[in-house]
Amino acid sequence: MTTSTTEIPPEVLAALALPALDGLAEDKAAGRTCVWGGERLTTETAVELGEQLAPADSENVIGQRWFPRSCHRHLAERAHAGMFTHCWDCDRCDDPDGCEVGRGLYRVLREHRR
Repeated sequence: MTTSTTEIPPEVLAALALPALDGLAEDKAAGRTCVWGGERLTTETAVELGEQLAPADSENVIGQRWFPRSCHRHLAERAHAGMFTHCWDCDRCDDPDGCEVGRGLYRVLREHRR
């Protein structure tokens, strides 16, 4: 069992910008190493990012399912970067109750930073 305590909603996961499966190293695609940093993961250090389906625009992996995982540090870094990218252009992020993606990114950042 991994240490992820909350499920990351798909719209928040999209803002984290997972790398494309096409061309990704096998260890990263299989969840043995962090999908962003490449460090080896254990049950204590891994955060499940859910089942993913390779998009139709990928030539070699169309429709392939994969199960990426991340370390806490890189997940928090991606959430932080995602907040800057998303919240900059989102009018609803100015309203504390208005944007699920902004709030979700903030929760991921708070939960996984160390």
